[in-house]
Amino acid sequence: MKKLIECVPNFSEGRDLGVIKQITDVIASCDGVKLLDVDPGFTTNRTVVTFVGEPDDVVEAAFQAVRKAQELIDMRRHKGDHPRFGATDVCPLVPISGVTMEECAEYARQLGKRLGDELSIPICLYENAATEEKRRNLANCREGEYEGLKDRLSSEDWKPDLGPTDFNDSVARSGATAVGARDFLIAVNFNLNTTSTRRANAVAFDVREKGRIKRDGNPITGKPVLDENGDQVMIPGTLKGTKAIGWFIGEYGIAQVSMNITNLSETPLHIAFDEVSDKAQKRGLRVTGLEIVGLVPKKAIIDAGKYYLAKQGRSIGITESELIKIAIKSMGLDDLKPFVPEEKIIEYVLAADDKSDSLVDMTCRGFADETASESPAPGGGSISAYLGALGASLAAMVANLSSHKAGWDDRWEEFSDWAVKGQAIKDELLYLVDEDTNSFNKVMDAFGLPKGTDEEKAARTAAIQAATKYATEVPFRTMERSFDAFDVVRAMAEHGNPNSVTDAGVGALCARSAVMGAFLNVKINAAGLKDREFADNIIARGAEIETRSIAAESEIMAIVNSKIG
Repeated sequence: MKKLIECVPNFSEGRDLGVIKQITDVIASCDGVKLLDVDPGFTTNRTVVTFVGEPDDVVEAAFQAVRKAQELIDMRRHKGDHPRFGATDVCPLVPISGVTMEECAEYARQLGKRLGDELSIPICLYENAATEEKRRNLANCREGEYEGLKDRLSSEDWKPDLGPTDFNDSVARSGATAVGARDFLIAVNFNLNTTSTRRANAVAFDVREKGRIKRDGNPITGKPVLDENGDQVMIPGTLKGTKAIGWFIGEYGIAQVSMNITNLSETPLHIAFDEVSDKAQKRGLRVTGLEIVGLVPKKAIIDAGKYYLAKQGRSIGITESELIKIAIKSMGLDDLKPFVPEEKIIEYVLAADDKSDSLVDMTCRGFADETASESPAPGGGSISAYLGALGASLAAMVANLSSHKAGWDDRWEEFSDWAVKGQAIKDELLYLVDEDTNSFNKVMDAFGLPKGTDEEKAARTAAIQAATKYATEVPFRTMERSFDAFDVVRAMAEHGNPNSVTDAGVGALCARSAVMGAFLNVKINAAGLKDREFADNIIARGAEIETRSIAAESEIMAIVNSKIG
């Protein structure tokens, strides 16, 4: 899975569009990131910027943006309604795909250290990057705002985690910055079959984490209950990590529950939908659909599709596009207007900018024609990976057919687990279809390097060896993943829908051919390596996988033939 993180810096300038553009131009000019949104606010005098990319690229773009903001924004003259204590007030990193929260927190710490060391900005690490519990809360870190920063810097309890601790001229101008790692925040609106804002608010108060004020007697007009400190007592809502309110949307002529989900780990999208639907129904209302504002991570939609399929007792080991379709229909994402995954899912928006030609995105005829052309790639390595993917696909198909076979309803989860495994193997092998060709191209690029001076010759030789080693490792991965497919194929031949046993047999033939074909590439590429220990080892391991694959294919075909007579 491609590693992606989002960065949402908030800059203390929302009125001078020229300054904002200079900052966002810096971000847009950085390689490997995509600027998704720029949201300036005049009253708050603050601009929220959103961009996304691979971690190292995002960290670099964030650093450059903070440096430009430090150059352009003078906090000594800043006024606005929103709490703030720096030119770049906050800079959170958000894991999108392929990155854990702890990894994201470490990237935040690296960014914070660089900002403190190179730009001499006081840095407070917050949320999941915090150095102590009390600093997790941004409001605690920013208490007193810019005007109280001088005293906070010299405080033992609240001195910055990184960067200077004295209020010098540079700090007086730039202020401080909070750098952290947090969960993805998504804004969603639940469509109700009512025009009543009051009723929408009632549902919002039922579910939002803050809940509603506890009152004596009448829950609406009664006197608020106070605790021993004189503070209002709250009745908590049912959804952690959420904020919500009801409102009326004239454009649609309906009321909505408008919600921010600030922690998708605590409250996944589908759980929020079910809970709001339940609370609405208890008040005589119905949720007719869900509107997502802005972009959403693919995982949130995929998880929803799996959740609703599991509730139906259906296999979740289906394709990504099918899971998304189930999620759209289950939550009514197309209630008010079409939900277009390519426009609403972050990973798909980014993929639309990738202009590279992908073999797996070709038609079957196009892939065959490309293979049959005069070009040496794609070749046997890519074809082997595709054969393996087809074998895993057939195994997943038999698992899915078995999961909803009449009379086997109590076994759906067993077959669903096998289908999920088959889909995962298929997806990695499809990745290896293109990666095998990419590895070949890397070897060709290395051979094209200059070889005039001794230094150039040495660099060229090193590059050729590194590329050849990688070109050996890729087909070996194809061997490993194709061999993994035998587990699913065997289970389906033995226990799957008997009407599809021949499909399992063809899957076994594909997996064996994939292993043997990929091994040919391993051997020919390893022959060109100077590191003979590595070469001999990978060939020996490959020979063992080939032998076991031939045996596995023979065993499975015996099972298949015994069942078809």
